[in-house]
Amino acid sequence: MGIYAVKTTASQERTVADMIMTREDDRIHAALAPDSLTSYVMVEAEGETGGEGDGAAIIERHLDEIPHARSVVPGDAGLEEVEHFLSPTPDVEGIAEGDIVELIAGPFKGEKAQVQRIDEGNDQVTVELYEATVPIPVTVRGDQIRVLDSEER
Repeated sequence: MGIYAVKTTASQERTVADMIMTREDDRIHAALAPDSLTSYVMVEAEGETGGEGDGAAIIERHLDEIPHARSVVPGDAGLEEVEHFLSPTPDVEGIAEGDIVELIAGPFKGEKAQVQRIDEGNDQVTVELYEATVPIPVTVRGDQIRVLDSEER
């Protein structure tokens, strides 16, 4: 069993992955379209490298029927090469106390604030709004802020 890269049209990775998985072929086990990998879909298929039961050949047979799928990249990848795509990164990664952030969602959308505390376990950040007359700590989810200026830089 191997993992093969399928070249796709840009921004059509999820569509191609979904269409590959709707094919009724027991030899194709999974399709992965990570956001950080553009124009490629990773597909896990059975088969030995080379020959009639080759995983790449199995996938290639289905690509003619799938729009936006271009070709299978020669060779296969091991699990260790795609493992980093499988574990999600926390939203608070890359944020430090003292950073200047902008709230991009919620009732304070568009406001600038300074990070006071980070709760990695709950993926939350406590910030203090800049332009408030009274400093009020506000706790928001990590995906609701964007770092404007970091003290680490």
